[in-house]
Amino acid sequence: MTDVQRLLAGRSFVELNARQRARQLLDAGSFRELLDPFQRIMSPWLARQGVVPQADDGVVIAKGALDGQPAVVAAIEGNFQGGSMGEVGAAKIAGALELAVEDNRQGIPTRAVLLLETGGVRLQEANLGLAAIAEIHSAIVELRQYQPVIGLIAGSVGCFGGMGIAAGLCSYLVMTREARLGLNGPQVIEQEAGVEEYDSRDRPFIWSLSGGQQRQACGLADRYVEDDVEALRGALIELFVQGHPPVQRSRRHGDYLRRLGQAPASQIDAEGARRLLQGERS
Repeated sequence: MTDVQRLLAGRSFVELNARQRARQLLDAGSFRELLDPFQRIMSPWLARQGVVPQADDGVVIAKGALDGQPAVVAAIEGNFQGGSMGEVGAAKIAGALELAVEDNRQGIPTRAVLLLETGGVRLQEANLGLAAIAEIHSAIVELRQYQPVIGLIAGSVGCFGGMGIAAGLCSYLVMTREARLGLNGPQVIEQEAGVEEYDSRDRPFIWSLSGGQQRQACGLADRYVEDDVEALRGALIELFVQGHPPVQRSRRHGDYLRRLGQAPASQIDAEGARRLLQGERS
């Protein structure tokens, strides 16, 4: 099969919305949404600031099965407020992870997948969103004692801010070519450091530093997968079968700092960062 034939035969994951993504990853017929839009649980703060809220607050929580095993999927809708995390949406994710923890305590080996398309905290909700994101962090750390927690970053929204930290806490991280991962987004860096330091319009430069391929090459992501539903679902299943990583990425911070300390920051370009994080000597 040629590249063109494979492209036409595949199904793009990036082009799906959050609800469709969750449904496609779970086993056929097992999708069941918790706190769906008809429950009308949405942010009470946006309307007061002249922003139209969304009935699910931009977060879809689905229970079902993945490869025959109980699973929960939390999918962030990047098209609503840039996937920003407010009090309600973040609380939905934290609550879903905490329910998965309780399932595992009860002997039900529930897996968790986080579909991360988010710029981080929602500025309109500030501290409330930050507090709820901290609850997500805590829940990930607790759940990964029982089951691997897998983060998937697929679309061009990327994953930044406090949710970038959540990605780093996941047992495994899967990214596509279109994905990006970082603590601060390009526009924030440009605003604070200047366009000479970081041009947010230079797309090749941005993806060379924070794109999926670079993050996987640096060891900050575990799988670099093409934009295809079955390929991504297959990668998730393989990682769950693989089980817990020998050492959680968040516990390897000392090693990363040691490697970065081998060269002055002013001398590290995209290729240099890759070499250092992989432990290679220049």
